Amino acid sequence: MRHEDSLEALHLSGAWVTIGTFDGVHRGHQALIRTLVQDSASADAPSVVITFSPHPLVALRGSTGPYCLTSAANRARLLGELGVDVVVTLPFNAALAELSAAEFMQRVHNALGLRHLRIGSGFALGRGREGDVERLRQLGAELGYEVSLFPTVTLDGEPVSSSRIRQALQAGEVGTAARLLGRPHSVEGRVIHGDGRGRGLGFPTANLDVSPSRLLPANGVYTTWAWVGGERLPAVTNIGVRPTFDGKPALRVEAHLLDLDRDLYDQVLQLEFLSRLRQEQRFDTIDALMLQICQDIRSAREVFSHAA
Repeated sequence: MRHEDSLEALHLSGAWVTIGTFDGVHRGHQALIRTLVQDSASADAPSVVITFSPHPLVALRGSTGPYCLTSAANRARLLGELGVDVVVTLPFNAALAELSAAEFMQRVHNALGLRHLRIGSGFALGRGREGDVERLRQLGAELGYEVSLFPTVTLDGEPVSSSRIRQALQAGEVGTAARLLGRPHSVEGRVIHGDGRGRGLGFPTANLDVSPSRLLPANGVYTTWAWVGGERLPAVTNIGVRPTFDGKPALRVEAHLLDLDRDLYDQVLQLEFLSRLRQEQRFDTIDALMLQICQDIRSAREVFSHAA
């Protein structure tokens, strides 16, 4: 899979293309992209996904808070695993937001020799979202490409969507998020030095420096798979502000890797969220906290004993 950050770097012919943010690369995205890959292969044409970073809604609102389900790099990797030939991650900025649908599609056509555009229902692009399905078909008649609509994928009678996944994560419902994604929700970060409090209690933790734009599950304690150096390890992860200790709390992501005690500093660690054990809570004594941590570990081992 080839990954580019500009259309101008490409000189393709007859490409089959889809365009969207594809945040999370969830089950709906996967279904659309698999058909694109299959149909483009049948047409002996390259398959291309055009996406954006930062997320257009975040950029347009000027938000700096957590919102994104995937980083640009992980999103490109997931798209590549679906068989896409080329991923183009365009920097979303004011200049791009001001392009009309005609201007944007002309750029796409010039770079990719666009033959077929596949989009989801409700899709629109261009300044003021004026490039709806009807407008894109008009432009297709002028530029020489076809447009096909992919039906909405549903689960439990509701559309699969990135916003639905965000709502599940904000409620701590990581199992629901996993069903919608088709895999566990994950975050990654470099392991940084903490204050050593976990090690002092006998439960050393890896403290992750997670991008502030990444959406985390609700504060609480979770069973997670921890991936480091290609190795998958069971872990209990706390997301929260450590109310038992911190007077001036800051959000932390701390993973206690079960049965592992080695130096992970400066390594990139990825966490996959399997289940929520409990919400975050404050303990009156250190002994009460330690008893609860031991219970969390026992509960986690039970979860892992049934996990693939």
